[in-house]
Amino acid sequence: MKFASLAMVVAFAFSAAGTSFAQHTPKAKGQGQGQGQAQTQPTPAPAPSSAPAAPAQPGWAARCSSPSRDAPLECAMEQNAIFTKTGQLVVLVNIRVPGDTRAPIALVQLPLGLNLQAGAKFQIDDGKSTDLPIQTCENRGCYASVPISPETLNALRAGKQLKISFQDLGKETITIPLSLNDFSATYDKIK
Repeated sequence: MKFASLAMVVAFAFSAAGTSFAQHTPKAKGQGQGQGQAQTQPTPAPAPSSAPAAPAQPGWAARCSSPSRDAPLECAMEQNAIFTKTGQLVVLVNIRVPGDTRAPIALVQLPLGLNLQAGAKFQIDDGKSTDLPIQTCENRGCYASVPISPETLNALRAGKQLKISFQDLGKETITIPLSLNDFSATYDKIK
């Protein structure tokens, strides 16, 4: 019952007029992501795919870690969008480069209260959209994962904006734009 109520609140939050969101740049490892001032830029409400809102501030952050000195480094970069009023995560895109394969993989975290059957999509600038089948949901959100092809990686490097879209429970499309301005430089740090 609690889960259904939370999903309804999130769905209502997406459909509420005037709701704004911002991109959030995670702090470097060891600085505590929840502490201090987060860099946020208010933007218009998430809009249907025909009129996406465009945040002005880039925000890809990179980090690498290893479970031991002998293990290869696991590197990742991420960017997210949060509601400015509540601090609630709307979308998180994490791109990691596993130490063993060196082939990039994208993990997208979406909010609860979305139409699971419709899945999600990502689109670079005005290019072709790619389906992101939702694989699982838990109390923090729903997740989709997809390998990044060399063609997609080149488009991300050259692109201006990554758009993540999904449907709410009312089957209205919500598109969240994320800047690609510093994608290439950040990817070079983790590859």
